[in-house]
Amino acid sequence: MSKRPGEPQIRTRRMAFVVYDDVTLLDVSGPLEVLHQANRDTPRYETVLVSPTGGTVRTSTGLTLADTVAPREVDYVDTVVIAGADHLAEHVPDDLRETVAVLADRAGRVASVCTGAFVLAALGVLDGRIATTHWRHAATLARQHPKVHVEPDALHITDGQYVTSAGISAGIDLMLALLEADHGAEVAREVARELVVFMQRPGGQSQFSTAIATPPAKSDPLRQATAAVIADPAADHSLPTLAQQVAVSPRHLTRLFQLELQTTPGRWIERVRLDRAQQLILDGHSITSAARHSGLGSDETLRRAFARHLSTTPSEYKRRFQAV
Repeated sequence: MSKRPGEPQIRTRRMAFVVYDDVTLLDVSGPLEVLHQANRDTPRYETVLVSPTGGTVRTSTGLTLADTVAPREVDYVDTVVIAGADHLAEHVPDDLRETVAVLADRAGRVASVCTGAFVLAALGVLDGRIATTHWRHAATLARQHPKVHVEPDALHITDGQYVTSAGISAGIDLMLALLEADHGAEVAREVARELVVFMQRPGGQSQFSTAIATPPAKSDPLRQATAAVIADPAADHSLPTLAQQVAVSPRHLTRLFQLELQTTPGRWIERVRLDRAQQLILDGHSITSAARHSGLGSDETLRRAFARHLSTTPSEYKRRFQAV
């Protein structure tokens, strides 16, 4: 990542991370590690930890962050990043809200990890905007702040100068996306390789796969049916075939999907196959191979599924998010 002769000088950008007692450590350390790797050969970022009163902050793990500074000690920063903590979903302390307000007023871009979105929502800056947070707290965010359009199943969302992300490891995806916006896809891809993670997942990608997101089925036929699809997404899972495998009528199986999973068999199977196709593409398969081995069949069917669920194309997904 070293600068080539003749390349223009790279401006070092300042990032302020807002921390406080009981902050989630990985919400801070994950994004910071992305920036550390981005700085290995060329200084690209300068970081500072900011807390309401400065000094030492105790994280949720019991480890401490030393030498944080108070907001009054910070001049202009390019980006403010607000780390999350579970207790923010219940109450945002006044001193934390004031800290973010002061910093955000001086920043060109403001980002949050996990429940850090609750601080921005409390300030009113997300009103009328689309935002996300950890899936477990999304309903609470929507209920507490009805003017915010909460997307509960996205990794990160950009709306104007505000960028919100899901929890924990999604902070890494967020920071890779900001790195790409600042310095290009090649730099972000090299950092992702160094961290042994895929090139950042699309912001609109689900926070978890359909298999993980599906609750355990209460009825034996539905449990058998979903297990069969997950085990081999590319097999023949037409409604009559699947119903015959679990010894119920197609109508009854459809009723079970609607009752327990609030969807149809066809839609659920398509999402499982799409999850599989995404992984195949990231593993190096061609678009045609991913379509065939995931059970989606044709390139056109795969393209429609990507457009419907991810708002992108298989080719664009492969170009941007495959680590090569």
